Amino acid sequence: MPFANFKVPAGTLTPAQKEQIVTRTTELYAEIYGDRARASTMVLVEEVADGGWGIGGDVLTLAKLQAG
Repeated sequence: MPFANFKVPAGTLTPAQKEQIVTRTTELYAEIYGDRARASTMVLVEEVADGGWGIGGDVLTLAKLQAG
């Protein structure tokens, strides 16, 4: 079963954008593995709380991302 997990800052995507991620990711897996993979492809879009993640030892916030 193909599986994709997207972790995004909370509140940065609309429901339509989340749907687009799910749809396009499923299409990509089906293109690569064949249409038989479509029914078993799982795509998870997880919203991470502000300040709940970091890169290189630095805690990231939405304000830092927007400023950078």
